[in-house]
Amino acid sequence: MLINADFTRRATLAPKHYQWVPSPQSGVERVMLDRVGAEKARATSIVRYAPNSYFPHHLHPGGEEILVLSGTFSADNSDCPAGWYLRNPPNSGHQPYSDEGAVIFVKLWQMPAAETRYVAIDTNDAANWQTQGKRDICHLFSDADEQVSLQRLNANEILFTEAVKGGAEILVLGGELIDSELADDAKTYTRGGWIRLPVAAIPQIKAGAKGAKVYLKTGHLSKIIGAKSEER
Repeated sequence: MLINADFTRRATLAPKHYQWVPSPQSGVERVMLDRVGAEKARATSIVRYAPNSYFPHHLHPGGEEILVLSGTFSADNSDCPAGWYLRNPPNSGHQPYSDEGAVIFVKLWQMPAAETRYVAIDTNDAANWQTQGKRDICHLFSDADEQVSLQRLNANEILFTEAVKGGAEILVLGGELIDSELADDAKTYTRGGWIRLPVAAIPQIKAGAKGAKVYLKTGHLSKIIGAKSEER
């Protein structure tokens, strides 16, 4: 299965176009943002757990990155409410579930085999945020290949001031982003809007009149050779 699998092209999805697809496990649905492979795939998804739903214990040979968007996501008797960022390295395993229900942003099979670091950050904790210039940033992960953070933009603030050399991926968590790549056809992304920008893109994206809060990953597309997408 190939969904938005040409990583040399921009890919976007607005919440009004979400298509929820049942997973193999009852009570768990997914919106597939990009995907290369079958059930065990390089994938980026929004995943929704119904109350009292779960997955059996399983391994993640290619690692797993999670941002809890709503509800409470749990795994192995550890509860993570909305705002928690988790990073489980290749060959780690867990038994995920949600008693109250949850929505999470998930990236699978996107870590180098040598990565060993576990990460668990409560982005609701003010101590995890820093002010850089006029922008507040919560740093989540950084290595030679990628940088991951949450960022709060002020009203009308430009997200990128130069080309994104290694590509970028954005999930809007609050407020609005305005993409004015085409001067006469600006597009607005609200909470849940997803944007993936290819290597060396020169985006024209800014926050709306009330600012924006975003998940931002950069640099991670520089080593990917994308197959042509067969979106479905």
